[in-house]
Amino acid sequence: MAPDAEITPAQLKARLDAGTAPALLDVREPWEHAIVALPGARLIPMDELPFRADELDPARETVVYCHHGIRSAAVVQWLRQLGFPARNLTGGIDAWAAAVDPSLPRY
Repeated sequence: MAPDAEITPAQLKARLDAGTAPALLDVREPWEHAIVALPGARLIPMDELPFRADELDPARETVVYCHHGIRSAAVVQWLRQLGFPARNLTGGIDAWAAAVDPSLPRY
């Protein structure tokens, strides 16, 4: 994956704190999203994305996340092939909870 195709939890937190938030896309399943999610994230499960990509703004940077960053990495590659400025949250929401907000549930 290209170096500019990933963002660490700390980098994303800095962007959110600075008010330069990208769009957030959660590609996990609804039951996972119900456990823990980033505020403002849009839930589109990975298997639904080919049918719902038109819900995304192709002009806005999108940070994609899943549980550990595996599914979201595949989604980022696919979105970039379509011309979307997408980045993968390294380590997924689990890394976010570990590094940025330990109060969040982990599963």
